[in-house]
Amino acid sequence: MKVNFTPGPSQLFYTVEDHVRQAFKNGIPSLSHRSKEFELIYGEVKNGLRELLGLPSDFFIFFTGSATEIWERSIQNLVEKHSSHFVNGAFSKRYFEIAGQLGKNTFKVESPNGTGFTSSGIVPEQTELIALTHNETSTGVSLPLSFINEFKTLYPQSLIVVDAVSSLPYPDFDYSKIDSVFFSVQKGFGLPAGLGVWIVNERCMAKANKISAAGGSIGTYHSLPVLLTSEKKNQTPETPNVLSIYLLSKVLQDMNRRGIQIIRKETEYKAAILYQSLEKHGLAKPFVQEKGVRSQTVIVAECRNETERISKHLAGVGLFAGGGYGENKKNQLRFANFPTHSKEQFELLVDTLNVL
Repeated sequence: MKVNFTPGPSQLFYTVEDHVRQAFKNGIPSLSHRSKEFELIYGEVKNGLRELLGLPSDFFIFFTGSATEIWERSIQNLVEKHSSHFVNGAFSKRYFEIAGQLGKNTFKVESPNGTGFTSSGIVPEQTELIALTHNETSTGVSLPLSFINEFKTLYPQSLIVVDAVSSLPYPDFDYSKIDSVFFSVQKGFGLPAGLGVWIVNERCMAKANKISAAGGSIGTYHSLPVLLTSEKKNQTPETPNVLSIYLLSKVLQDMNRRGIQIIRKETEYKAAILYQSLEKHGLAKPFVQEKGVRSQTVIVAECRNETERISKHLAGVGLFAGGGYGENKKNQLRFANFPTHSKEQFELLVDTLNVL
């Protein structure tokens, strides 16, 4: 047995292998993206995501190469001059840096690694986009949904964009408070890397059209208007990762059969037993001290000079933890808690940790 707890790419969803076999049997990898069969698959993804996430009908669903691409595309399409970013780790920081590289006037509210934010801060009045990273994969900090929901009331003129790369499908977002959310499939959806999913509402479309009409650049084949023209036909502007889109459609069906409420309850149970174990452990402790901002989907353990020992101990029974990120690579371990990770696997992980 081998269980991959790295936070991305992570353990494949347990049905993916069977879906891959069926895909090759049916010729999906060579399927034309202009075919009726592909249009049906795209439609299945849209329906599956709407059901699983509770998406309203005024949100559109687009495909890109990765969530990293969406950082760039969202700034191009939704910001003429000013964006504001809440930064508390490596990935939220990178989103902020990309906006600067694209020549935007950027404002940053920054909190130390491993912490949340004390308030929504004072975002400049001219801010067009507020970028929030719901789950900071590098540190295991998650923004409370109540915190995210404040922004639409405080800054109604701004677009609220949420990076949910390492938390979806777990969070129960209030989509009346969010204008765009995005993810990539190699984390919570348990698929091979190579597909980003960008979800936007009518306000985002209107903003992209406004920038374009004023002579601004919003990109080319992955500008929102171009994506929407194709999406209306259940197509994409360019040849996409057809196999990954097919696999996503099948995994969404599997998840919806199980039910999002069961997935959420199991996620919380698994996180609770691992945090409880770390609280009592002599060698590893939760990195995030404030319980209210501890991630349910990426649990980070502070192991210091015991990191290698703990990692090898777990690997000895087929449990593979993710290393720390960046400067914390050698003194932390990260544990993904995605729908593909079973309660039994987490119980084994806890039991194995507890004998150290």
